[in-house]
Amino acid sequence: MPLTLNARDPAAIEAAAQRLAAGGLVGMPTETVYGLAADAGNASAVRGIFEAKGRPSDHPLIVHIPPAADGDWRAAVAPLARQVPDFAVALMQAFWPGPLTLILPRRPEVAAVAAGGQDSVGVRCPSHPVAQALLVAARTHGVLGVAAPSANRFGRVSPTTAGHVADEFADLSDEQLLILDGGACPVGIESTIVDGSRGYPVLLRPGMITPAQIEAACGLPLRDRDATAPRASGTLESHYAPKARVRLMDAGPLQAALDVLGADARHIAVYARSPLKVAQGVTVRRMPAEAAQAAQELFAVLRELDTTGVKLIWVETPPAGADWDGVRDRLQRAAA
Repeated sequence: MPLTLNARDPAAIEAAAQRLAAGGLVGMPTETVYGLAADAGNASAVRGIFEAKGRPSDHPLIVHIPPAADGDWRAAVAPLARQVPDFAVALMQAFWPGPLTLILPRRPEVAAVAAGGQDSVGVRCPSHPVAQALLVAARTHGVLGVAAPSANRFGRVSPTTAGHVADEFADLSDEQLLILDGGACPVGIESTIVDGSRGYPVLLRPGMITPAQIEAACGLPLRDRDATAPRASGTLESHYAPKARVRLMDAGPLQAALDVLGADARHIAVYARSPLKVAQGVTVRRMPAEAAQAAQELFAVLRELDTTGVKLIWVETPPAGADWDGVRDRLQRAAA
């Protein structure tokens, strides 16, 4: 089993920083989800992330950096990015530290493995205090940035607690993986990703930062993803999937299907905002009415329902509106 340490202990932060500097893997809490972290500048260590997750090596990782001590974000990303457009700096100033990833032109001599061989690199500064403390401590050991995709097997449900990470990688030893327990992640879904590598902002993955907020911060219209967009984390059609099959349904058809099945619906779990009538023995979880609360619990609920052994998870389709885009995106990919 992996080694789990209480992140409130400064000695645990230092142990994790040393593990990163030595080329090892660390389960790191962020405000979004837990990441499987390694030194982004150590090609062998980054390959260890791909191997542990079963992730294709051409599917790029996001590099996490510590906060800019003097607020100079352009200088903070300069070791990784060869060019930083003004609108990207404006987004850093507005949302960093926080759940926003920016895709920037990569310096050719750095993070090639983490970037999946692309000439761009995803960068963000997390706001979680444990992540920040670890990144600062790791830098004192020569680690300039930490590659950290979600700490789960590739394509599966992202982890939002240290226990999720330990369960996901139960086959790894304490020498292979150290996990920092920083509690439950407050945001709960992965960061919004904006491509800043082509001179204008392009939304690659929705999150809890809305398009309107991005446009207001950078003063430019946000374009939609197109065929020329660089590859980015979490953008495959099928992703974030539990073992049970996920199906999205509006409330009316969902209730009608439950009515038809009756007691035969016991192999189905339901996650819905609307009050539903279900037969005895059918597992039901109520989805919060607010998008931020739904995002915070989404992956934990999918994992919980999976442990019940149901074959299907029926989820009420999230409502329209930019606030729900991130939740809707994760559910659509889980159901793909």
